[in-house]
Amino acid sequence: MASLLTSNGTRSIEDLLGTDELQRAFQYFECHVDEINDEHIRICSIPAPPFGEKPRAEFLCSTFAEIGLTDAHLDDEGNCLAFRGGNAQSPLIVVSAHLDTVFPIETDFTVHRFGGKLLAPGISDDGCGLAALIALARSLERAKIETEGSIMFVGTVGEEGEGNLRGVRHLLTAGEWANRIDAFVSLDGPGIDRITNAALGSRRYRVSIRGTGGHSWGDFGMANPVHGLGRAISKLASYPAPREPRTTFNVGRIEGGTGINTIACKAVMDVDLRSVSEDELLRLDAFFRRAVREAVDDENAGRRKGDRPLELSVKLLGERPSGETPPRSSIVKLAQEATGALGFTARLDRSSTDANIPISLGIPAITLGAGGTSGSSHTIDEWYDPSGRDLGLKRALLVLLGMVGLRSDRTGNTGAEGNSKIP
Repeated sequence: MASLLTSNGTRSIEDLLGTDELQRAFQYFECHVDEINDEHIRICSIPAPPFGEKPRAEFLCSTFAEIGLTDAHLDDEGNCLAFRGGNAQSPLIVVSAHLDTVFPIETDFTVHRFGGKLLAPGISDDGCGLAALIALARSLERAKIETEGSIMFVGTVGEEGEGNLRGVRHLLTAGEWANRIDAFVSLDGPGIDRITNAALGSRRYRVSIRGTGGHSWGDFGMANPVHGLGRAISKLASYPAPREPRTTFNVGRIEGGTGINTIACKAVMDVDLRSVSEDELLRLDAFFRRAVREAVDDENAGRRKGDRPLELSVKLLGERPSGETPPRSSIVKLAQEATGALGFTARLDRSSTDANIPISLGIPAITLGAGGTSGSSHTIDEWYDPSGRDLGLKRALLVLLGMVGLRSDRTGNTGAEGNSKIP
């Protein structure tokens, strides 16, 4: 993998802020608020349910091409990729946002305005990230900024839920640019102070229990899939999850049965397991799988003689690796300094985002908020307030240019000082 250009810390940020190019880009964010909001509304009005992101991806690709980025296309997994070349291909920095929402295709994605807020499912997560990608690309073109390294703009598929980070997995492990990407910045949700440098690991399962089914009175004593599921939930609830390292479990969905007086033929639950520690996640995972098997065995043990036993299926829906881009890493330091330069105190945190995959592969990666504020995420009442969006865009631009460097090096130090490895 090619080396990442080093950043010279605060001086690099100060040098960038002193250039005419950057100030022109900043003016774009400040003077085109309505244009950015309108672009945000357009992209969020296009449905992008799980595994149905193509129309939104095609819109993003056509927008990138119209802006002037090169080779805008959909890859084999459905990600939208567009390239902005610099003086050299290396370092190559990805800036991304995810295309998908958590909402099904029948959801009404119409964006409404209420006061200064925008209201729609997915308007913040990750509509504001996608709007940021477009705004960043436009600012670079309109300010005529030339860079030493290159930037790839990516709209990823499959970040949410059962998507299991499939888009970024493909990009970094099987796609045409695999092993050629030097750093990764994800724009996900609002905010200006948050820097996600640590990946929250998780495993997600679908547990299905099948049986013969019958009448609640006449077939009483038959092994009951719902009862088996209840036993499993009870066992899981007894797990002594530690506060440190923080570890959680959740049964997020449960279904089964056809009526109050029937013994169900099938019961299903979806389970989410998380921990900041990979070792603790493995312990919780082993406990969960053992608890489910024991629960079904216990239910089968009490069934009537001659009845068929329950059948168990445990399907892994998703596995997200944990890890961390160290706080001492140049990309984290650069983001902290950019945040401070805009008058805010940086806050490092841990979350589950597209950055999980590059972090697990040893690629320097962070996730940044795209400015503004939001609430009611992952509900149909989700809202986004674009007030202060420009600050998030300015921070993201500072981080990108701090890593790839300005081609017109007016100060002699804009973060492009040869090909030395990131610490």
